[in-house]
Amino acid sequence: MTPSYTKIHNRFKLNGLHFNREELKEVAYSFIKEGEDYEKASGNFLIDWLNDNDYLYVNTSGSTGKPKAIKLLKQTMVNSAIATGDYFGLEPGDTALDCLPSHYIAGKMMLVRAMILGLEIDHVEPSAHPIFDYEKNYDFCAMIPLQLKHTINYTHNIKTIIVGGSIITKPLLEQISHSTSKFYETYGMTETVTHVAVRQLKSKNGKGEQFFKALPNISFDKDERNCLIINASNLVEEALVTNDIVDLKSDTSFRLLGRYDNVINSGGIKLFPEQIENKLQPVIDERFILAGEEDGTLGEKLILIIESPRDTKESIFNRIKQLKGLTKYEVPKEIYVVDRFVETVNGKVQRSKTIAKAIG
Repeated sequence: MTPSYTKIHNRFKLNGLHFNREELKEVAYSFIKEGEDYEKASGNFLIDWLNDNDYLYVNTSGSTGKPKAIKLLKQTMVNSAIATGDYFGLEPGDTALDCLPSHYIAGKMMLVRAMILGLEIDHVEPSAHPIFDYEKNYDFCAMIPLQLKHTINYTHNIKTIIVGGSIITKPLLEQISHSTSKFYETYGMTETVTHVAVRQLKSKNGKGEQFFKALPNISFDKDERNCLIINASNLVEEALVTNDIVDLKSDTSFRLLGRYDNVINSGGIKLFPEQIENKLQPVIDERFILAGEEDGTLGEKLILIIESPRDTKESIFNRIKQLKGLTKYEVPKEIYVVDRFVETVNGKVQRSKTIAKAIG
């Protein structure tokens, strides 16, 4: 029988203490009244979760468009928590580390998973470099790549770490490959109540996978654009058509190629910025993105935008040209430099605004 959003699992613990539904309301009020900023956000979410409504509103991050509020049914969030628990084998009494902000769906869902699955969760400040008990054993944690980059040397006691929200760089993947934890890249969005698919990353205890695999009760299709369609009746009422171009291996697995709205048509050649960015990572240390700029001859030309590079444009360009496996179409025609990328409040790069900032 599926648990109800009105129930709190009797094995649930927050920061080492048991709380029932009424006691958790008091904790939420205490967070709001006396807590740090991140605790206030968690308190506000818990108040929303514990009220009499069967729904709540969640803000999108705004990384691929304007931020907006989405109405989610609480039971749908419960269904997502159960799917995650089933996929990763989480059991009542397992320990979890929550270092994500509760403003957005990923942080909210860490608390929901704990309340529904009966996890013992430690709630810490969601900084770029989270501080937690490095000697304590944890069964489960979710991080963004920036957090994992700063804590990778302290994650040996975390059994399973899911990573999402932005690109996982080649240097970070290399560090992950030497770790004993199991790591999974996630695919999902606010509309699907966080991840609907994951792919395991290569580590000492994990095999590297090319394809994302569906969580329980989720299947995939694609439209005429080769964009992913998500079928998840437990999470969304109707099939969700995305702008993510995929190589669909089966109805439960796919490889992500790039976003339809980012595709560059340069002289009749379709270029996927995300794939080329992956190829350029070994020769560029700073954050960068690729984009298309209007061109009289090609229609669009490929450009490279770098955040505060230490090297000259000429040096970077020479390294790119020497890269093996890069076609002539994938070599940027122009390099632009910006002092800082435009970000959402939770650190995701806003591509369109950053591109506009670079090319004016």
